[in-house]
Formats: sequence, C-alpha cells, structure tokens
Amino acid sequence: MTTLLVPVKDLGAEPREFFASLHARLEGGARAVTFYGQPSEDPARLELTAVLEEKGRRLSATRTAIPREKGFHALTRDFPALHVFEREIFEQHGVKPHDHPWLKPVRFPGAGAERIAEYPFYSIEGAQVHEVAVGPIHAGVIEPGHFRFMCLGETVHHLEIHLGYQHRGVERLLLARDPRVLAPLVETIAGDASVAHAWAYADALEALAGLRAGPDVEASRALGLELERIAMHLAGLAGLATDIAFLQGAATYGRLRTTAINASMLVCGSRFGRGWVRPAALRAPVDAAKHAALRSALELLARDLAIVNAHFQSASTVLHRLRGVGTVTREQALEVGLVGMAARASGVVRDNRASLPGEPYTSRPIAPVVEQTGDCWARARVRIRELDASIAWLGALLDAHPALERAADPVGALAPDTLAISVCEGWRGEVVHALETDGASRLRAYRVQDPSLRNWMGLALAVRENDISDFPICNKSFDLSYCGNDL
Repeated sequence: MTTLLVPVKDLGAEPREFFASLHARLEGGARAVTFYGQPSEDPARLELTAVLEEKGRRLSATRTAIPREKGFHALTRDFPALHVFEREIFEQHGVKPHDHPWLKPVRFPGAGAERIAEYPFYSIEGAQVHEVAVGPIHAGVIEPGHFRFMCLGETVHHLEIHLGYQHRGVERLLLARDPRVLAPLVETIAGDASVAHAWAYADALEALAGLRAGPDVEASRALGLELERIAMHLAGLAGLATDIAFLQGAATYGRLRTTAINASMLVCGSRFGRGWVRPAALRAPVDAAKHAALRSALELLARDLAIVNAHFQSASTVLHRLRGVGTVTREQALEVGLVGMAARASGVVRDNRASLPGEPYTSRPIAPVVEQTGDCWARARVRIRELDASIAWLGALLDAHPALERAADPVGALAPDTLAISVCEGWRGEVVHALETDGASRLRAYRVQDPSLRNWMGLALAVRENDISDFPICNKSFDLSYCGNDL
C-alpha cells in the first residue's frame, strides 16, 4: 500500500508544459497509474490529473486545466495504455481528445445510459463472416455485459466488449457523505475486492487526517487482503476447472475457498471481508484462539492445495485446454497497460506489493509471481503460485503478530486543498483511490479505479484468433469485474 499526499497548489502546470512533461516521462519509462478529469472552478475549463509510477519506484502527480471547447491532443497513439482514460474523460466531461483512434464509450454514465443501444460496434465485412452476440443478460447470477464476436467459421477475429449496464454513480455517492464514514459503501464498489478497496480508501483518508496506521493495524489489513487474494484465486481456479470439466479441481478448489472465506468470517464476521478495514482502527482482532484457527486453516490449505495442484498441473486434459489458448504477449500487455495477475502472466513484473510497497510488505517483502507465456495456462499458474506465496507469507506474518488487539483513534479534520492517492495491490491488480479536499476540508473529488477498467481490453486481445468455444476459459482466466468497471 502506497499513498501520495500533495497540496493542490503544487499540482498546477500550464497545458503545454503538462503535456510535454507527461509525454517525456512516459517516453522515459514512467507508467501511467491513472489519468482523469474533474470540473474546474472555471466552468469553461476542465482539470486533468495524471498520476505516474516513476522509474525510481515512487508516485508522482501533476495537473493542468484546459479549455473545454478546445479539448486536447490525445496521447493514445503514442501511449496506447492511456486509451481508456482518454475515452473516459470524453465520456464523462464532453472534452474531446483529438486524434484518439478508438473514441468509444466506457460505461455510459449518468444521462448517457439512455444511449447505450447506440454503441458503435466495429464490424468486419465478408460473405462468410458472422457475428455472435452474448448478453447483456446471462445465465445464473452473473452481472450484465455484452460480448460481440466477429467470426469466420469458429475463429474469432475480433471481440468487442460492451459494458456500462449498471452504472451506479459510485463517485457521486461518495461525495454525498462524511468522508470519514464511507467504508461500508467503499466495500461494495467491487464485492470480491472489499478489503482492497477499503484499505485504499482508509489509507488515503488517514493521510489527509495526518494519521499513520500502526504495525498491528497494517498487519491486520494485510491479513485480510491476503485471505481475500487466496479466496478469489481459489474461486477462479474452481471456475476454470469447471469450464474444462476437470471435476477434481472444481470440487477441491471450491471446497478450499470455503476454508479461506470462513477464516475471514472468523476474524471480522464477514466471509467477504466487510467490516475488516476502518480508518484509524483495528476492527478485526485476533486472539490466541483465532490465531490457532488461522494457523490450522493455512495448514489445511497448504496440504490440500499441494495435492490438487499437482493433479491440475499434470493432467493432460488441463494442459491441452489451457496451453496456447488466449495468449496476450508481453508487448501487448505493456502496450495496453495491463495490471495485476493478467500483466504478470504475460511476463510483466507489475505487483505494487513489491514496486510500491508500504508496511508490512516493506519489512516483509513478497516476491512477484511472473509467468512468460501469457496464455490461460500462465494465468492459472500465476494464481497457483500466488496461493503458495500468500499462504507462506501469512504464516510468517502470524509468527510476528501472535495477537492483534482491537483499537481505534478518532479521525479529525482533513487537510484542506490536498490530494491523497492510494494504490493497493488487490488480487486482481492495482486498486486506486484519489481523495481531494477543498479549502474547507470537505471532499471536492473522489476518483475510484478498479483494475478491471484497464484489463478488459486484454481479454478482447486474448480471444483473437481463438475458437469461440475458448471464450469461457479466456474470460474466467482474467476473472474481471463488471461492477468494478461500471462505477
């Protein structure tokens, strides 16, 4: 967990200087963490904020204000990883990034929801080309999303992913309440990453309040985050095993997920980690009995995972279905800005627990798990190896913290005219929360970014030149969030 705190007065730059500096730093190896717009005090202008991870493993932020009517020249042709940010700016604020190569809606916010049927799908012409439309309504309880496949025979030449069916106005809701009591709402932004989002929010708020979490608070949050990672990796492997009819894996990974989420419930009262993280507080105590139960759960997971993983990774049917399917090359992953396990499966060493570590990951490092082939097999392997790494890491954490006692400090006034940006490495990838106060210490803006926003394009690339029947395993191997995208 890393948080950057910047007085707003230190952010400003003239547009020409802003774009020249941004271009030069990206060209020099910096990485865009987020790039977003927000209303300016001058209604004729729009503020643009860029947050970068610099080569020295630190965050930086810069801002400019541009004329709404004039717009700005898009950076996407030179840096395709910015494509979704510039599309989002246009969609949310009506300010055009000129010469953007793929200026399409991201999520149809606000009044734009009325135009969702007007989405401009790409089309491929040819007498034998056909389209297959899936969704937005799916079987079971899956969330809404539309997938349009352009196929020649059984081969997918292009997949377009159309989202935005459940835009909830999350950022607007976050501005309507006291910033110190937003945790219950933040936990529902993406329910399978409750701890990651809550930790990012809490860290940013604490920075604004001039508070610093103590070692036990940080250890407690890391315990919740890694249990969340374990549970969701097990859920994903169970789903992947189901999709390829490897029933031993489907049953065993699913059973072990229950062990992981029950461990979360034991500590915080929720199987999904809700209530675990609160600003300036340790709300999930661990006494001797819970410590022993957690130890037992980790030992069970390690023992049984070793058995099922060995069967999964050696089964010829698994290897046949996952190897070489849904490949995203390292070059593609870098180009479109993939994050999290999707990036690491394509050989991109991108794990903020290592590159932008806060405590307890600074004093107790965890090595990124990286695979090179970028296919469904690599994405499964990343999950398997990260399970082992997280279980071992949690064992060492429990050794260092045999007890975590309930505690809470008051959260006072927030620093005025200040921007706080927190980055947390959730199980899916980096979760970004940016909280900005005005001169009266009230929240002026709240930016939320789930890793799914950046990774949906990776799924579209993965499916190209694969059989349409391979889509379910490609989709499950990425395991992206609809609600995390449709804020």
